[in-house]
Amino acid sequence: MSIFSFVKEAGEKLIDLLTPGNANASDELKKHIEAVGLGNPNVTATVDGDKVTITGEVATQEEKEKILLAAGNIAGVASVDDQIKVTGTATAAARFVVVKSGDTLSAISLAVYGNANQYNKIFEANKPMLKDVNKIYPGQTLRIPE
Repeated sequence: MSIFSFVKEAGEKLIDLLTPGNANASDELKKHIEAVGLGNPNVTATVDGDKVTITGEVATQEEKEKILLAAGNIAGVASVDDQIKVTGTATAAARFVVVKSGDTLSAISLAVYGNANQYNKIFEANKPMLKDVNKIYPGQTLRIPE
């Protein structure tokens, strides 16, 4: 369990999610997780300023990482406190990379794998949050599988 940092100014804007005292923040975050295509996982979220804490249980490391990214890639979120337990077989955690201005999935693939043609591996690892290989943005955090 750890805290992941994100670029606070980047990401999808969710109205009222980070409003101080928002009693519905956990429900709004779960709706967002479901809306990006991650289903309805057994997690809860609390919001404290620009920090989101996620607790609960998921079946796989991949599911956990995607939930953390879905929460962190929201405008106004600076950090996500990971308190999620993986109930299935343990697998190695993926690396994460923050997209810089001018980056493409091919450029990121070249930097991390030494082969620009491995971009689809990164795209697949970030589905369903990514829906198009050409639609990444500066400040976005992506999963980089081994």
